[in-house]
Amino acid sequence: MKRIPHRYPFLLIDRGENWIKNKSMVGIKNVTFNEPFFNGHFPENPVMPGVLIIEALGQTGAVLMSKSLDVSVEGKTIFFMGVDGVKFRSPVRPGDQLRMHVEVTRHRGDVFKFRGEAFVNKKIVCECEFAAMVVETPQ
Repeated sequence: MKRIPHRYPFLLIDRGENWIKNKSMVGIKNVTFNEPFFNGHFPENPVMPGVLIIEALGQTGAVLMSKSLDVSVEGKTIFFMGVDGVKFRSPVRPGDQLRMHVEVTRHRGDVFKFRGEAFVNKKIVCECEFAAMVVETPQ
């Protein structure tokens, strides 16, 4: 929580593992039935929205960036620049543990490009490429 500004209900990673500077990290999200989005997506067939899986991958990438750059996060925010090649393979449901493998594919200054894959029980549920950059927070 020191590395990204997201908070409930939009903090979508519970912890990070296997961090390798400028290279990779695994984000963990324990998907519970009381997630606020399940009330409407879908009440009779709860499925985690795909855009939130992408956001969770992005948050994992943001923590990886923040730790790799090792600079003060005060007054700065990491923003998505783009998302490409998104594929959803299987739904994510309450009770699942989402494991997000994020790897740096390119890094120049405050801009990173990533490849992300999300898994449930070692089965891929989503994959994409995305880019993010550090932006000064307006005063």
